[in-house]
Amino acid sequence: MEKENLITEEKIFELYGDYLLNYGERPKNIYRFAKENKFEEIDFYNHFSSFEQIEKLMLVNLFNKSVELAAEVNNSDEVISKEKVLNVYFIFFENMTMNRSLVLMILGNDQLHAAKILNQLKETHRDFIKTLDFNDWNIIEKSKDTIKNFHEKAREEALWLHLVSAIEFWKKDTSPSFEKTDVYIEKTINTGFELMDNEPLRKVLDLGKFLFKENFKKN
Repeated sequence: MEKENLITEEKIFELYGDYLLNYGERPKNIYRFAKENKFEEIDFYNHFSSFEQIEKLMLVNLFNKSVELAAEVNNSDEVISKEKVLNVYFIFFENMTMNRSLVLMILGNDQLHAAKILNQLKETHRDFIKTLDFNDWNIIEKSKDTIKNFHEKAREEALWLHLVSAIEFWKKDTSPSFEKTDVYIEKTINTGFELMDNEPLRKVLDLGKFLFKENFKKN
């Protein structure tokens, strides 16, 4: 006979998020968390290996849902890569804002901790960037594969740096409806793509320098 009320991944997300918001810390251990929510410890491990993994996947899920929502517009051939990135980012930050208290609690104030929590999102973000057509192959079409691979990885790292800087900006943003974050995202993406479009192999890492300066300007 099948079990009733089988615990799902989504349900654990919900229960864990509620716990963090109500108690301001992680549960003491997985056994107690499962018992208090009336499911078996093994059911937890059927979906997750740890509380940290839940936190990582919460952010990944928010990003994946943003990509899915943006796909309705982004699937058009008329939408260029820069616009596709902006469409996903704006939805992603809207989703994060809807869950701001939880996201801020998950990321914390320690940058090393935040980097650890974000490492799975980095892989998901890289997969998204790989789906984009940057139309710059004419500049390096005669280059060896090793050069092309370097260019792709540098671009992925630069755009990841941009997303991380935008998240840090959003965390500190005190403007109404976090409107300054939207301005920051659009301004830095536009500048970053201009840098990469002009001389992608040489200029892609200049985006990192620009973002560092921009992120620490006074609002």
